[in-house]
Amino acid sequence: MKKHYIRLQAALVAAAIGMASSASAQAESGSFSTLTYNVAGLPELFSSATSPRQAATEQISCYVNEFDMVNVQEDFNYHAALYDSCNNHTYRTATTGGMGIGSGLNTLSHYEYTDFTRESWNDCNGVDCLTPKGFTMARTRLAEGVYVDLYNLHTQAQIEEADLSARRGNILQLVDYINEHSANNAVIIMGDTNTRYTRSGDNPRELLDIGFNDAWLELSRNGNIPQTSDDAADALTCDPKVTAYDCEIVDKVFYRSNNMINLQATLYDIREDDETTDGLKLSDHPPVQTNFYYSTNSALKASDFWGGPHGTGYSDVNGIPANPVVSQVALRSGSRVDQVSITLSSGEEFVHGGTGGNASSLNLNTGEYLVSLKVCSGQKNGHTRIFSARFATSSGNTLSGGTETADCTTFTADSGWQIVGFHGRAGSELDKVGVIYAPAE
Repeated sequence: MKKHYIRLQAALVAAAIGMASSASAQAESGSFSTLTYNVAGLPELFSSATSPRQAATEQISCYVNEFDMVNVQEDFNYHAALYDSCNNHTYRTATTGGMGIGSGLNTLSHYEYTDFTRESWNDCNGVDCLTPKGFTMARTRLAEGVYVDLYNLHTQAQIEEADLSARRGNILQLVDYINEHSANNAVIIMGDTNTRYTRSGDNPRELLDIGFNDAWLELSRNGNIPQTSDDAADALTCDPKVTAYDCEIVDKVFYRSNNMINLQATLYDIREDDETTDGLKLSDHPPVQTNFYYSTNSALKASDFWGGPHGTGYSDVNGIPANPVVSQVALRSGSRVDQVSITLSSGEEFVHGGTGGNASSLNLNTGEYLVSLKVCSGQKNGHTRIFSARFATSSGNTLSGGTETADCTTFTADSGWQIVGFHGRAGSELDKVGVIYAPAE
């Protein structure tokens, strides 16, 4: 009965979102499904799963096909069975190796992603130090200019004090990384956190504190966070693991929106159909499904990106006020583009890149606005960077810098829209850029 209630609640949430979005004709919207699954890919001698690992992983290869984005953990020694048996995801991360060599973290997606990165934990304890566990991030494209940063993770296991300390460090490292590399972005985190809200030595609340929602808390507990306790008997354990108010598992799903993309979890389900023909569980963890609905802000749009995967990610989307007016656009450039910036009449300044090159700027007149940006990319020391940029305004004025190449694109605002900010990647130079649009007053 509890699961039926949760599904009904999710359906009502989705219906409410649909009615709200219909009033914003210019907004993008859509839905997608996700799955996080620890696939127990340790060699059979070391695995705590009850099913034969080769055959079970071959079955998992088919099982995950129906989900749009899949994060797997412990994808170690049976990776070929997972990918090659019958899996049909178009976009899949490359394995980093078996037990003791790789992280076991992989993502399979029906959506294209970019800027994929892997990070190892700074802290570990005991046997967890024998394999480079950590987290990954894939910037996943839902539609033109609509991206969500998808994180996969597997933290320190066990519950001795040294384990708890290392795991707290893992979560804090993830928080710091998100704050730097996914600032202002919509984000989904799903994986094996090994954490419990009820365990006093764990810190999953750190993610709630930086604006994330937990899909289980939201859809199974109406936002009610379990009490922390020093007594292990107070844990909300359950066997079998099912979708319920009083069933907390360590495989968790967190998400947050930003000013342009509103994410809403519409279904959270600890799946119970993960069995072999003999009735054995396919893994020692359950697969966790979360479905999402997304809609975009009707007063903002974004382009796709142009450039390379280097530098640090940036986005101006959360800093753009209502009714923005651009007063100045500026460049620093030489043979390549070092920096781009936009200043709004309300005082906001969006600056990305380094301080090299020569500075140039264009002040916009009253009623004048940015309508296009042409950028060209090229290779420098094996890195793809932005080599030139050319802004044009509604009055025909231009600002340009750098050196044009043969690999160029032009971002052009739709009629009645203007360029008001950027998103992309940058370091000492501009590595990648896209633009953010708002209605022109």
